[in-house]
Amino acid sequence: MSDHDHDHHHDHEHQHGDGDEHGHRHYDTPGSRRARSALEVRAMALEAALVEKGVVKSDAIDAFTDALEHRFGPHHGARVVARAWTDPDFKQRLLDDGNAACAELGVAGVEGNIRVVENTDEVHNLVVCTLCSCYPWPLLGLPPIWYKSFPYRARAVAEPRTVLSEFGVEVADHVRVRVWDSSSEMRYFVLPARPDGTDDLSEEELAALIDRNSMIGTALVTAP
Repeated sequence: MSDHDHDHHHDHEHQHGDGDEHGHRHYDTPGSRRARSALEVRAMALEAALVEKGVVKSDAIDAFTDALEHRFGPHHGARVVARAWTDPDFKQRLLDDGNAACAELGVAGVEGNIRVVENTDEVHNLVVCTLCSCYPWPLLGLPPIWYKSFPYRARAVAEPRTVLSEFGVEVADHVRVRVWDSSSEMRYFVLPARPDGTDDLSEEELAALIDRNSMIGTALVTAP
């Protein structure tokens, strides 16, 4: 497991509204669609201020977000997991050198080093970043808001079984829970256990079963 030596490299999730001819954005009001969280409102205000001062253009923010949501994303992580489930040699390479194995599938540009930790019948792995929000963007896309929240960052370490239970993951008493603390130098990625009853599924069908939370450790993969 990593230590707590973090560089404060913060990941930010943007919520966008429609822009006018001046590049200014019009965001939803609480009554128009849904009330925004304090974090979302803060991000909107920061973006608006940067655009107003000419530090960044709205188009650049949109392009960056599009890259995160499409060029990067959990579909890439799901491909990596499905390949590991169906190719034992690839799985071993993935566990030995996550960056190199991901590059074999065209998933490159991972920030820092990737260490892949495998869920088994004896061990369940959970990933957190206790000081900020370090996260393998190219494999998982934008980090969920809860991953960046203080309660998750604190409680995942102090009471991981309770946190997992709140996500609907009940870990048997005999299963060891290991919590991995990501940093800017090392990003952790969970290789979830392959569910029973999936022997006849193709690699593509397996990938469709895998979601982002299962690669963080806050969900299990289930058979269709």
